[in-house]
Amino acid sequence: MDSAPSYRGHRYPVEVISHCVWLYFRFPLSFREVEELMLERGMIVSYETVRRWCLKFGQQYANGLRRRQPQPGDKWHLDEVFIKINGERKYLWRAVDQDGMVLDILVQNRRDTAAAKRFFRTLLTKTGWVPLVIVTDKLRSYGAAHREVMPLVEHRSHKGLNNRAENSHQPTRQRERAMKGFRSVGAAQRFLAAFSGISPHFRPRRHLMTGTQHRAEVTVRFAIWEQVTGVTSRPAAA
Repeated sequence: MDSAPSYRGHRYPVEVISHCVWLYFRFPLSFREVEELMLERGMIVSYETVRRWCLKFGQQYANGLRRRQPQPGDKWHLDEVFIKINGERKYLWRAVDQDGMVLDILVQNRRDTAAAKRFFRTLLTKTGWVPLVIVTDKLRSYGAAHREVMPLVEHRSHKGLNNRAENSHQPTRQRERAMKGFRSVGAAQRFLAAFSGISPHFRPRRHLMTGTQHRAEVTVRFAIWEQVTGVTSRPAAA
């Protein structure tokens, strides 16, 4: 069992800290809006405190959730989109498996072969797994990186086959608009690495479930969240 994060030195209880972090990463809210929501609940927490909590615990929570994810599927969909950082165009690389589980993200300055190879290597290191198939769009850099980094993996290059990866960018786009862009590459990487681990956890594939099934699934996911954050040490139901 993974140990929960340490809250030593924090005067607020873990329930308050984890709830603020959940609000910020789950919904398109600013730190000040989280502050306001907590005030409505009778809890005085400054937006700067919320910001520090998100920086300190967001990635820890995301890592804890990822450790509890099932083994990645054997078909990976890779895609890249541009994002604006201080008015400059940068690129967000993302990989998901055939079930839509986010495997990794990487913010880079370019979308060339070197960037593709760097993303492939980071992806293999983070997952500790090699797929049977990768699906990409027709960007030539993917083909060159595939031949060098994953030569034994089947590569399917077709624009129409990669909708799953493209669709996975939508929550990021929504959040990018709410935040009015990112201030630096490092800030974008830090936020999106935590966001891609926390937000999808609370976004089960609703269109494949009945209302009852969806409520049951979300209940389980909240139980996992409480275990990961240390709110409760009781194991979540499977």
